[in-house]
Amino acid sequence: MTDQPSIPPARSTRAIPRHGTSAVAFPGEEPGADDPLLDFAPYLHARPRSNSITPERQRRFVATLAATGIVTQAARSIGKSMEALYKLRARPGAEGFREAWDAALDRGMQRLEDCALERALQGTSTPIVSGGEILGWWDKPDNALLRFLLQHRLPQKYGVQALKPGHPIYESIREEVLAERAAQEDRDEDAILASIDAKLEAMRRRDMAAKRLLDGDDGVDDDEGAA
Repeated sequence: MTDQPSIPPARSTRAIPRHGTSAVAFPGEEPGADDPLLDFAPYLHARPRSNSITPERQRRFVATLAATGIVTQAARSIGKSMEALYKLRARPGAEGFREAWDAALDRGMQRLEDCALERALQGTSTPIVSGGEILGWWDKPDNALLRFLLQHRLPQKYGVQALKPGHPIYESIREEVLAERAAQEDRDEDAILASIDAKLEAMRRRDMAAKRLLDGDDGVDDDEGAA
């Protein structure tokens, strides 16, 4: 197997440095040349050309895919299109490349799950805003993400079938539903009061219009009597 090109140090992929503090802003570490993931049988072109996806490029693609979990990014790393890679993947003789591709995706998904767990536990940096100004930042927990991860990793304990009154997740969902219902009731009450006010205002306007009409008729009669 040929030696792999040197791997550049990890750097943030975010344009704004402040947004590059999370683990998800950095690609994971690429597998080394001795990693079993890269020890696959690549597809060998019968008549390779200068633009062929050579074994070296196949391994570079797999290494980048394992580090990022993003197929398009791995494709860009070797300067090849998605169409060309999927065509190569489907060819007879590319079974080793195809299996390595899938294994690299599994690693990328594991990294994504680790990042999600970190975000669920440590929270997401959220601005504290008052009067249109940012006063500071706080780590806002993501309870919905935490519930999802618990249900996925420990389905016997936190799966839907185990959710009953008194269960922490059940009670958390109950509080959210009650809060949403209370907010909706407040909105409904405001709408009802606004509708009542509008009807009363319409009645007052009709009464005032009728009064002006009656006053106008009385005035005409007085003029005719004076004549």
